[in-house]
Amino acid sequence: MAAHAAKVPKLDGKNSATDADDAADQIIQEAVEKIDEVQNEIDKLNEQASEEILKVEQKYNKLRQPYFTKRSDLIEKIPNFWYTTFNNHPQFSALMCDEDEEALSYLTKVEVQEFEDIKSGYKINFNFKKNPYFDNDVLTKEFHLSEAGEPYSKSTKIKWKANMDIIKKLEDHAKNSDGKRPRSETSFFSWFSENSSEVDELGEVLKDDIWPNPLQYYLVPEEDEDDDSVDDDVGDLGEESDGGEEDDDVEDD
Repeated sequence: MAAHAAKVPKLDGKNSATDADDAADQIIQEAVEKIDEVQNEIDKLNEQASEEILKVEQKYNKLRQPYFTKRSDLIEKIPNFWYTTFNNHPQFSALMCDEDEEALSYLTKVEVQEFEDIKSGYKINFNFKKNPYFDNDVLTKEFHLSEAGEPYSKSTKIKWKANMDIIKKLEDHAKNSDGKRPRSETSFFSWFSENSSEVDELGEVLKDDIWPNPLQYYLVPEEDEDDDSVDDDVGDLGEESDGGEEDDDVEDD
């Protein structure tokens, strides 16, 4: 009887532990389900917010257009504005080669146009005056987002004039006849002509960083020159000050 009585508490303990675990699992499961319900409500609000934000963006995109047009008209009065702007931008300057300077001197207008629904993509128009490099008046690169959410791009075929294809020149120059590793050279036009199924970082940079305020990059050199002149003036003042102290010492002697 004593042995039988000893087994009962042990069995009861196992059952109690199992019951406690089941109860804890049930509490956790119910909490997870409630969290999921709350999260669904949050997601609905986020979707509504996105729709409202999109409407606001569309509204202000239209309101900004007259100002973009006015700005473009003023920019056209400044020679080499866009080349200078691109060349002063850290990411675009790393892309461009020496040949780009002359070719981009004919670039008169850049326009970034987001598609009507905004979220499906945008395009960038590069307007050129008559030039010795290609016949196109406008080069357009489009950036799309498919229904599946996959990015892709496409661009105007550049109609290069005879012996003026900058991309081909770079490719020929990169070929090495002395056995060394070919050099990798890039160009603005190489970037423009290359299309892939990945997000175009430079396209995003142009749309989100340069286009909203290109003047900040156009003015970079002048700001640097002003800083250098200030440093020179400070240095000259320091030298004059040191010289004055030496003269005082001579006079005291």
